Amino acid sequence: MSTPQRGKLVVGNWKMNGSAAANATLLAALIAGWRARPDRDVALCVPYPYLAQARDALGGSPIAWGAQDVSEYASGAYTGQVSAAMLAEFGCRYVLVGHSERRHGCGETDAIVAAKAAAALGAGLTPVVCVGETLAERDAGQWQEAVTRQVDAVVQRLGADCARTVLAYEPVWAIGTGRTATPQQAQDVHAHLRLRLRGAAAAGVPILYGGSVKAANAGALFAQADVDGGLVGGASLDAAEFLAIAGA
Repeated sequence: MSTPQRGKLVVGNWKMNGSAAANATLLAALIAGWRARPDRDVALCVPYPYLAQARDALGGSPIAWGAQDVSEYASGAYTGQVSAAMLAEFGCRYVLVGHSERRHGCGETDAIVAAKAAAALGAGLTPVVCVGETLAERDAGQWQEAVTRQVDAVVQRLGADCARTVLAYEPVWAIGTGRTATPQQAQDVHAHLRLRLRGAAAAGVPILYGGSVKAANAGALFAQADVDGGLVGGASLDAAEFLAIAGA
């Protein structure tokens, strides 16, 4: 049985970095250097204050843009939160949901992550749902239980709408540490996640790898059967490096 063909996707996550001047230089270099291809997409998820700048620079280019978080609520007395409808007004296509830095630094639960994914879909956005195990869970051989719990919460909340999402596996122990899962470790987790999706979603949902992705290791990671691209952190702030990853 042949492996279903899914489009490739590379998403840059600027995290809490950037300035108007630096962003302008970076965006111009990315626009100049990236050429659209029918089999792959590129997107940038930027801090809220820079969404207008991303929209103005990237509009009409083959590079999509999105946000790094979204509220689970549509509106109301939630000071500091940003709704999915607000992001949609900025032309966002993607939004990160449940990034490990939100789960572990801000106390987001699996239920909150699932609710945010549902809110994003309701506004026409594509949630990039992040899952991954800690170093302690990896060393204890509990990675399967950890990622199963996280993805199952989303599957149970969204049902068939899971087919409209993107998953991103980010081993927490490999984010910003310089350590990277081996291609086989990444493939093992991605194959497991695809089994948890089941049905039509299993064949069509892109599953990205995120954990110290660099141009030097992107090719080997992306060559795995169930690795459909990358969620790129620090390397997305370097135009040449990010373009090399996207082209891997």
